[in-house]
Amino acid sequence: MRGSLPYNGAAPSAPAPAIEARWRVLMTLDAVGGVWRYAVSLASALRPLGIQTILVGMGPPPSPEKVAEASRVGDLVWLDAPLDWTVADEAGLDQLAGVLDHLAEEHEVDLLHLNLPTQAADIHTILPVVVVSHSCVVSWWETMREGPLPESWRWQVRRNAAGLARADAVVVPSDSHAALVERCYGRLNRLKVVRNGIAPTEERAGADGSVVAAGRWWDDGKNAAVLDAAAAFTDVPVLMAGPTTGPNGESTALRHAVELGEIPHAEVLARMAAAGIVVSPSLYEPFGLAPLEGAALGAALILADIPTYRELWDEAALFVDPRDPRALARAITQLAANPARRDEMGRKALMRSRRYTLKAQAEAMAALYRSLAATPAEIAIARI
Repeated sequence: MRGSLPYNGAAPSAPAPAIEARWRVLMTLDAVGGVWRYAVSLASALRPLGIQTILVGMGPPPSPEKVAEASRVGDLVWLDAPLDWTVADEAGLDQLAGVLDHLAEEHEVDLLHLNLPTQAADIHTILPVVVVSHSCVVSWWETMREGPLPESWRWQVRRNAAGLARADAVVVPSDSHAALVERCYGRLNRLKVVRNGIAPTEERAGADGSVVAAGRWWDDGKNAAVLDAAAAFTDVPVLMAGPTTGPNGESTALRHAVELGEIPHAEVLARMAAAGIVVSPSLYEPFGLAPLEGAALGAALILADIPTYRELWDEAALFVDPRDPRALARAITQLAANPARRDEMGRKALMRSRRYTLKAQAEAMAALYRSLAATPAEIAIARI
């Protein structure tokens, strides 16, 4: 894309294999966290339903491996545009709406699916706009900190609220996150819960004597410090996959756990399968794809006792106080030392994971798209 925002130099992907597309959707994404996995997986699952996806990325550019992955499911355009939580003030986002409007027209899409609410704030298209709230600075602060939002972040409330109000539908991945979003922004009449999903796998977890956790560990919400501290109180190796430094300058240091760094997604899954136990100590988690990926392999889950995880995994995981590293270490040690209990919890997690399928997620989103779709006449008028 060459226009209001310059192309950042990352080569556009090769076109995805042709499909008989009845719908074209512009979907935003980034390469920093779980939104990448969400968007690429959903785009893949929408293809058999006759929906072609134009993936529009922003923030730090993706790796060549990620570019290749995206090219298999849709067209990829990467903009030299920041993510809302990486800018000091909203002036850094002022040009984005015009670029998204232009891309929607250029690619003749039927609908926009925006994975940050702020991206919808100044959109002018008459096409339907779906906003998905995966997380935001405001709900993060509400969960992670005490007291009012800093004055320098108050614009985030205004811009997120404007994007949510502009949307024709707002999607969240859990009831818990829905309640949190409405606590932050007020009642949303067009709010819909569509839980994330993944494709089933035939691979099954083993038990190599370790436990695995995956996340962007520089984010306080992922609670790296407590898991790292817990690793000092157990003889079970605690393997932590994911970056420890973020694009916003935040970082954390691991002293006791085994730091795997940012490894390919396939390797993360292989580590989970080998370990047979997956841990997530998150304090702020609107959904949590890593536990679902572990559960789908039949790995036992040890999870933070937070509303989201209780909603999704109650009676199918072991829950611990996420602020108590010794309690977390005890849960890890005891489960690793009890193969029968580990296998039982793995079976329970596997059965529960079958509620959260990529097929069901894609069908729900496709139905939502169609319910909002503009008529051909409206689209033709918009393109004049």
